[in-house]
Order: sequence, then structure tokens, then C-alpha cells
Amino acid sequence: MSEIRVGVCGFLGRMGAEVVRAVTEADGMVFAGGADPQFSGDGPQGAFCSESVEEMLRQARPDVVVDFTVPAAAAGNIRAALEAGAHCVVGTTGIPEEERERLGELARDRGLGLLIAPNFAMGAVLMMRFAQEAARFFQGVEIIELHHDRKLDAPSGTALMTADRIAVQWRGTPGPGVGEPSRGLDRGGVQVHSVRMPGFVAHQEVVFGNPGEVLTIRHDSLDRKSFMPGVVLAIRRIREVRGLVFGLEGLLFD
Repeated sequence: MSEIRVGVCGFLGRMGAEVVRAVTEADGMVFAGGADPQFSGDGPQGAFCSESVEEMLRQARPDVVVDFTVPAAAAGNIRAALEAGAHCVVGTTGIPEEERERLGELARDRGLGLLIAPNFAMGAVLMMRFAQEAARFFQGVEIIELHHDRKLDAPSGTALMTADRIAVQWRGTPGPGVGEPSRGLDRGGVQVHSVRMPGFVAHQEVVFGNPGEVLTIRHDSLDRKSFMPGVVLAIRRIREVRGLVFGLEGLLFD
């Protein structure tokens, strides 16, 4: 079976560089090309790199495109990749739900897979799954998420997804987000608090309370390498998908 050709949007960024490293080290896949607005000069040997996503797609001809950029650029990158016939694995958070759905329709129409995941760490996926299960048995919950000071969105996509899953368990549907500066964000009745400062990578606590007891479910990513097994798994599995999958667990669990 031929190697999976992988293109990376934002390949010079912190996450993008880790993705390139992980793809290069993985069996059965090759880093075919990268796109980044900061690019100038030569890319890695054997890969076509450019400032332009469209040029990278034409020259590198990737089977799968991975995007770790910013919300303002990600939707256009995904659309270009799908129109070029590439499956997509996306770790960029903050893409509006309506835009996700439109991109999912395009992927389905093209017979391609599109994964958009707030978190690729296996432990974070399990943390969300355990929190949804725990919500059945507790009356109160709050989420505290802590990230490095260069993270653009707050709350994080992981925190919002966790809150939505708890809200679904309680009420059957996720609730709207309502800003309350004194307490953070009210997301469907779940309070979410964001911390942004140097020293953190990605961390989240889900604190449940009942009379006389407290349950805390916590996950810590101490290095960006923690996300790479999930990214590599997604690159391998996304070609089996048609349309949008939101969340890595869509590839992990039945």
C-alpha cells in the first residue's frame, strides 16, 4: 500500500512543527508539503513548501491535509483542500458551527472525510467522556481550563465541548453560551473559567459536587507531543470517513 501523503497548513507554528515531526517519524506516511504565511526559503528535502495553501496543494498533491492555524485562515484552508480532493484533519479551534456544517457538506459532496477536533490528546478525549458519564450523578459542575498565554481563544474548544456534553446529559441539548465576566462563561448552565498565562501548555479540571462530596476529573498535557498519537491516528483513519466528524472520539469509539 502506498504511503499517505500529508500536507500541513501552519507547518512553521508550534503545533505544525510537531505534526511535521510526527508524520516524518510515522510508518506509512510522508510529509509531502507545507503552507505557512511566514515561509521563506527552502523546506525539508522532498517536500514542497510555500506561503500559499493553493500552491502547496497543486505541487505537493497531499492525500490528507492537517490544519493547525487560526480560525480566520482555517476555513479557507479546509475549503481549498477539499476542493483539491484531500481529506482534512483540523485542530484549529474557534471555527463557527455554521461554517463547520458548510465545510462538512462540501466534504460529503466530494466523498471526503473532515475531522475537526478540539483536542487530540487521548487523555483529554477520555476526560470528556468520563465527565459526560459523571454528569448523570452530580447536581453541580464547573470547568477550569488553563492554557499558555499565546492561545487565542478562551474558553478553549475542549472546555466548550465538555460543557456541551454535560449539558446534553442534563437537559438533552447543549445550551447557548452567555458571558458572565465575574464567573467566566455560562455554557448551557455549566460555568467555564479560563486561565491564560506563561508556564502552562493545556490543562483542564472538571469539578463535580454533591452534598458532602466532590469529584474532580483532570487532564494535563505537559508537552505538545501528547497530541501527536491522536493526530497520526486521525490521518490514518480519516480516509474511511465521508463528511464531518466533530471530535476525535468519533474515530476512536463506536
